[in-house]
Amino acid sequence: MTQANTLLPNNMKGLLMIVQVRLFATFRQGRFKKQQLELTDRSHMTDLLEQIDIPAQEVGILLVNGRDSSLDCKLSENDQVSIFPTLGGG
Repeated sequence: MTQANTLLPNNMKGLLMIVQVRLFATFRQGRFKKQQLELTDRSHMTDLLEQIDIPAQEVGILLVNGRDSSLDCKLSENDQVSIFPTLGGG
């Protein structure tokens, strides 16, 4: 982990961690396919979704390190996060 940038708000200061994020389907539009992101060491999945501007209610599947996860999952350094939108059809 690295020391946080001093320009962060007081509630965001502390250690930073890197997570790998992969987006799928419509979540890639206007965003990215795969990217490393910095988050504070106390971040949860909801913090990550907020940072990349994805509403939680639009998420269908969350995987952390290849395993099913949830919105309240606490993230760790070097986690690999995959985010899929809800899928419609019939």
